[in-house]
Order: sequence, then structure tokens, then C-alpha cells
Amino acid sequence: MINLRLFFLLPFVILAQITSAQVLLDADGPGGVDTYDLMNSVLAPGYDAVEEPDCSHTPTFQHIDELFDTTLGINVFRFYLHVATDTDRCNGSTDRQRNEIKTYDKSPDNLLGVEGETVIYKWKFKLDAGFQVSPNFTHIHQLKSVGGLYSSMPMYTLTCRKSTPDRIELRYAETNSQTTLIQTDIAPFKGEWVEATETIKYGTNSSPDAGTYSIELKRVSDQAILLSYTDNAVKNWQTDADFVRPKWGIYRSLNNAQDLRDEEVLFANFSIEESPSLSNSDLQKRSIRLHPNPTEKYLFIEKLNNINFNYITIYDFTGKKLISKKDIDKINVSQLPKGIYFMSLKTQNDLVLKKIFIKK
Repeated sequence: MINLRLFFLLPFVILAQITSAQVLLDADGPGGVDTYDLMNSVLAPGYDAVEEPDCSHTPTFQHIDELFDTTLGINVFRFYLHVATDTDRCNGSTDRQRNEIKTYDKSPDNLLGVEGETVIYKWKFKLDAGFQVSPNFTHIHQLKSVGGLYSSMPMYTLTCRKSTPDRIELRYAETNSQTTLIQTDIAPFKGEWVEATETIKYGTNSSPDAGTYSIELKRVSDQAILLSYTDNAVKNWQTDADFVRPKWGIYRSLNNAQDLRDEEVLFANFSIEESPSLSNSDLQKRSIRLHPNPTEKYLFIEKLNNINFNYITIYDFTGKKLISKKDIDKINVSQLPKGIYFMSLKTQNDLVLKKIFIKK
């Protein structure tokens, strides 16, 4: 017999999962869950969100571990790179090396930035007092499109560069070339914990869908702002992109390896927070019509009032995600057993939840 209490509560459980205000990734310390497993459990459950060069060592060396930081009073993540041995994700590349974490197509939907959505990324990082950088690039954070014409070019990059003096730069790419938006001396960052807050609306550069972007890097010890940048009308959606993902870690060029050393960067308190407004009853009633419902094979999605959806997802009775598609007009559900399911349809600002019935 169906548990009626669970039946009525389930839509609200699914809604809470989809619209979760904040996803956190915090170190649990040495002796806890394996660091890679911990990161994967948050960023891509059941998959691999860590891009590391472990295989270049004999025996293998885990390039991210955890330690207790006395300044913050919490456990933190430590990312390593070694000049002589490390490669780009074990693929044999000799001109660059990478040790990063990311979200990607195996990650939950609420960790993927989609057009029209506003996302707040927060994290803390600490560059060593003796931190050395390449004159080419030493990236510590990127927002990168997946799919589309310019997927090989990160949209936003926080990078460190050897210069006079060495500097930290914020770089931007609308298409396939980058420009430097702002740069500053890296010296005040070295040996200090820095808190980063990055807020982005993924959109075009035309009103009312203009993208917006801001970033603030603030020293934890005295709350001094070391770098700040804002643009309230910018194109933050590359042509034909599927979604945008964040990346953190160390990704650096080896073309001038003499300028580098074995390096470590500390990270803590990763946070990804979407800020859609929840759908209201009027939107629920007037935005879409599903038919036929019940259905055996295809479910047609009739959109009313010119509404568009970024993602359409079907969940089973337990809240498990079964099907996820980008904006479509019909969906094949023939592989699903007979029963009751729930469909979430996500717009740029709202979420619609519908009950569907599969018959055989």
C-alpha cells in the first residue's frame, strides 16, 4: 500500500532538493572520508570531479589532501603540483599541468550555471608566502562553458602571472580571445587567507536579459578588499553553450618551468548558491500543459505565454532523478515503469513542479 503521507510530502522534498539555496564543500580533516571521495560526493556523486596528475608518480601521489589550519580554525584542502613530474590530468602533456576540481555534466543540475540564472560562488584560498608563478599562466579559478562555439576558452579566469611586480588578474572572454578586466599586485595575497565572492547572472548583453558579474577578494585577517570588479551589462553566455561550470585549483603553464617550484595552494569553504525565485501558483497553472497524462510513451509539453525552460527533469517516487533534458517539446518516457512521477521544469527565475502518470 502506498504511504499517503510520503506521497503528499514527496513534491516538497523534490522541490527542496532542486532549489537548495546553497551547496557546500568543506574539508572534514585527515582521517575522515578520502579527500577525492568527499569532493566527488558533493560535486558529482558517483562520478569523478577531480582532475589530477596522480599517475605521474611511482608510487602514485594524491595531489589533494586535508589539514587543520590554525588561522581559520577549521580543516582545509591542500592542492599540490610538482614541476618535474606532474602532467595535465595524466594525459602526458608536457607544456602544462593541472590539479583542479570542477562541476560537469555528471553533476547535479543545481551546480550547473544555465542561461538566465544567477549564481553566487564563494570560497577561501591561501597562496603560500613564497608562491611562484609563470609568465604564461597560473590559473586558480575559472568559469568555463560546456558545449557551444567557444567551449575551449574559459569565460572568466582568475590567474596569477609573473611580471614586475607579479600580479593577479581577472580575465574575460566573450568569444575565443581573452582580455584582462583588472589586475593588481599579488604581494598582499601571499601568506594570507582570502575570501572570494563571485556573483554572476548568466545572460546576453541586451536588456532585459543582460548578464551581470561581480567579484570581490577580501583578506580574512582585516577584511581589506584586495580586488573588486563589477559589470552590470555584459554577455555572460557563450554561443550555443549547454551550461557553465566552475573550476578551482592550480592549472599552470610549463613553458617557463624555471620560474616555478613545487607548489601548494590551500582552499576552504567552497559554496555554490543559485538564487531563483520559487514558482507561484499562477505560474504553475498558466505556464505549461502536459498531454497526454497519463501516457505510455511520449509526454508532450505545451508551453503557454512563450515560457522557456532551461532544464526538464523527471523524478521517481523516492526523489531519484531519472531523466534530465534541456528545453524540449516532448519527452520519451516509455522506459519508465508504470507509476506516478514528478517533473520539474526550470525557467530562468522560477521552478514548476508537475505530477505525471505512466501507464502500460
